[in-house]
Amino acid sequence: MSNTLGTTSFNFPGQLNHYKGKVREVYTLENNLVVMVASDRISAFDYVLPKGIPYKGQVLNQIAELMLDATTDIVPNWKMATPDPSVTLGKTCKVFPIEMVIRGYLAGHAWREYKAGKRILCGVVMPDGMKENDKFPEPIITPATKAEEGHDEDIAREEIIKQGIISEADYVMLEEYTRQLFQRGTELAAARDLILVDTKYEFGRDAEGTIRLIDEIHTPDSSRYFYAEGYAERQAKGEKQKQLSKEFVREWLMENDFQGLEGQTMPDMPDEFVTLVSERYIELFENITGKAFVKGDISGIESRVEKNVLGWLAG
Repeated sequence: MSNTLGTTSFNFPGQLNHYKGKVREVYTLENNLVVMVASDRISAFDYVLPKGIPYKGQVLNQIAELMLDATTDIVPNWKMATPDPSVTLGKTCKVFPIEMVIRGYLAGHAWREYKAGKRILCGVVMPDGMKENDKFPEPIITPATKAEEGHDEDIAREEIIKQGIISEADYVMLEEYTRQLFQRGTELAAARDLILVDTKYEFGRDAEGTIRLIDEIHTPDSSRYFYAEGYAERQAKGEKQKQLSKEFVREWLMENDFQGLEGQTMPDMPDEFVTLVSERYIELFENITGKAFVKGDISGIESRVEKNVLGWLAG
């Protein structure tokens, strides 16, 4: 679909590097500037699906924009401007090679480890007698190394400091920021009748030496949300929780015999399904932010993005 933002190959003034991730592209420029483009690509089971989803990049970029702006009193962040609905522009930071994962509930990876009999995750003790999606007495921080390839690996606080990955003073600061950000995210979610189950934060140090929150926060790509209404009843009955996420995309792929396993073929995505996914992403935006989604003009989205970024850079 030409009305979606796929792989880009912009050449901005002073461009030093172009990194293409699964769904986002990062352009590093001179003067410690970085341009992050949220494409409309969508991934599941570590594969990028064959068609882009209209407005997906805008949805994620604008949720992140609102969440970054709502946390500047806790920690400075990298964002300087959003010159386009699908673009954030900010300060280049030297990234700490650890993702600060924080969990308020026993879900996802933590639950899989717990179910397998483990009671210590990243050096943190998990109480006995819990069941899937129960709330922890206190949120737990379970850091992960940022892998260049493959999956991120769990790592304990003590190991991070012992291996000299991050100094103890810096790590203490990151932990403090992580707890405060999660508390704020929890409050913002509760105001929308949502539960922030778990999330991750990434940090970096700018050219002046200031630690900044980087990347995006509190979007459905980096965070798990439950609907608060009915949570207690579902837990009491041992039912699955209602998630606000892209889980429905994974379910559709599984129904069409694809889980990213060897020998499986990615199914063709009918236009009706693409439209449905687009509508679900817009719902995610409105549920999380409480604001009406204003669709950007996508008739020539790539040239729109280029024009808006060049306009900002020209000052």
